[in-house]
Amino acid sequence: MFARALCRVLRMQCDLRPFSTSSTPRADFTHVVVGAGAVGLAIARKLADRDGTSTLLIERHGAVGTETSSRNSEVIHAGLYYGPTSLKTHLCLKGKQMMYDLCEKQNIPYRNAKKWILSQNAQQHEELVKTHDFAKSIGVPIHFIPLSEAHAREPDVRVEEAVLESPTTGIVDSHTYMSYLESDFQSKGGDLACYTSAESVEPLASGSQGWKIQTKCPSSSKTTWITADTLINSAGLAAVSLSNSILPHARHVKPYYAKGSYYSYSAPMPRPKTLVYPAPTTGAAGLGTHLTIDMTGAIRFGPDVEWVDDPNDLSVNESRLPAALEEIETYLPRIQKEKVGLDYCGIRPKLGKGGAVWKGNGDGFLDFVIRKEEGFEGFVNLLGIESPGLTSSLAIAEMVDGLLYK
Repeated sequence: MFARALCRVLRMQCDLRPFSTSSTPRADFTHVVVGAGAVGLAIARKLADRDGTSTLLIERHGAVGTETSSRNSEVIHAGLYYGPTSLKTHLCLKGKQMMYDLCEKQNIPYRNAKKWILSQNAQQHEELVKTHDFAKSIGVPIHFIPLSEAHAREPDVRVEEAVLESPTTGIVDSHTYMSYLESDFQSKGGDLACYTSAESVEPLASGSQGWKIQTKCPSSSKTTWITADTLINSAGLAAVSLSNSILPHARHVKPYYAKGSYYSYSAPMPRPKTLVYPAPTTGAAGLGTHLTIDMTGAIRFGPDVEWVDDPNDLSVNESRLPAALEEIETYLPRIQKEKVGLDYCGIRPKLGKGGAVWKGNGDGFLDFVIRKEEGFEGFVNLLGIESPGLTSSLAIAEMVDGLLYK
């Protein structure tokens, strides 16, 4: 895949014309998308649908979706937490239905597992009521279930005060989903170049619209310049770095990296069939160490939140386990603690240390940033694409297409 895309670029540059910034030559590609996670794949696939265009998707790793997109809970989120007017809410609600429809149509493994949010005391119950009332206000299905029903359905789950059920929350096989996006993108004529990093990006010379991108393969010291009419920054953990290399200093942002550890469970019991979340905590950067299930039925817990400086630090941290177990025991008291083990880590790209749950204006909640950058024609920037990025990916793709063509 990389060879096909790179050879195409070299052929255009060497056989057709020398690269020049003094004129306005036809660009090598109509679109260049940087970053082949779930969102980048969805964007590239959507853009490749346009007749008479060409799309190159570049990925610094050897395969698609190896960072945040494959190191998460694989949850299809309902859209309960993100406020009435945020991009996260709009794109999650739209993307959720688009994902369910695509999975059904393309036989991508998924399950409408449902989700419980639990309160163990009156204070937590107040948070559940707020979540319930907000979800109702934006048309998201949600309801409280009687404790007697909860105990009958999930006898191993401890709940003292209330259970709020989200019937549209589900799980998806994210790897199969991304594999489908990759295959469909290429079937539409798109080019994927793995092991390719964007070393530098510059606008074309004054009077010319477009971008020149210096790319590099880690196995070689040589670099290749390509040109594009439009540039889409969907680089995930590297998106802020790429954005800051293009925009003036006054428009730079600081990246924050929230490392989350996940924990496996090897005992046969207890084994709930529903996703279980603690009540949301005001100001917390995550949703608590919750219980999720993969498509095989295996249980995992996480993620927690550990702020790190290095976005490549994916080492599991044994010191995080006791605190995780303490939180897990609040809702699964019969857990066999010795059967809970460190599994893997993921890192979420954030734009600050604000809360993951919207609580009102000025609460520090951080939304997605998806915009055309003023003064930089043809540059679409995507920053802080964390949860619910996987759920929102198809809707984000439609939004980016709309920014460029509507």
